[in-house]
Amino acid sequence: MTDHPRFPAFPVPDVTLRPATLTDASSFATALTRSRAYMRPWEPVRPESFYTPEGQRVRLAGLFAERDGGRAMPWVLADGDDRVIGAFTLSAVERGSFRNARLGYWVDVDHAGRGLATAAVGAVCAAARDRLGLHRVEAATVTGNTASQRVLAKAGFERIGTAPGYLHIDGAWRDHHLFQRLLHDEPPAP
Repeated sequence: MTDHPRFPAFPVPDVTLRPATLTDASSFATALTRSRAYMRPWEPVRPESFYTPEGQRVRLAGLFAERDGGRAMPWVLADGDDRVIGAFTLSAVERGSFRNARLGYWVDVDHAGRGLATAAVGAVCAAARDRLGLHRVEAATVTGNTASQRVLAKAGFERIGTAPGYLHIDGAWRDHHLFQRLLHDEPPAP
C-alpha cells in the first residue's frame, strides 16, 4: 500500500490532511505534549519517551513499516504552517472477503471543537473506499468519550455494541462502544 492519498479539498481553511512523514516527528511530540492532559482519559499510559521527537520517530517508523506492508495508512492534520494538529490512522487493514480497517484519531487540544475531526474522518473513509478498496471501517471509543462518539455519528458511523474491558486506557481496562461505517455494497475486487 504505497499509495499516499492526498485530500486536495479539505473543507476547513488553513488546515490540510496529508500523509504523515518522518519529518513530522518533532511536530507530533509538541502537539502530543500540549494535548497530553486533555487526551489522558482516552489514551493508554505512555512512557515519557513517547512525548519526545525521538519517541515519535520510532513510532512513525513502525507505522510506516505497517503502511509499506499494506496494513496501515497514517495521515496528519496540519495547520497553515504545516505543524501537526491531529492524526488519523487506518490500521489492521484486512483484505479478502473482510476488506476492513480500524480507525484511530486525535485532534490537538488547541484545535478541538472546530469540526476538524468530523471532516477528516469523512475524508479518511472516502480514501478507504476509493483508494484502498475497503468495505468497512470500524472504530471504538471509551464509553464516556461523548465528543468522539458525536464525531463518528456525524461521519456516518453507527454504534454496533459495547465491549467490556476492551482496551487498557488511562491505567485501567475500559469498556468501549464499538462503531462501524459500511462504505459500499459492492463485492470485493479480485
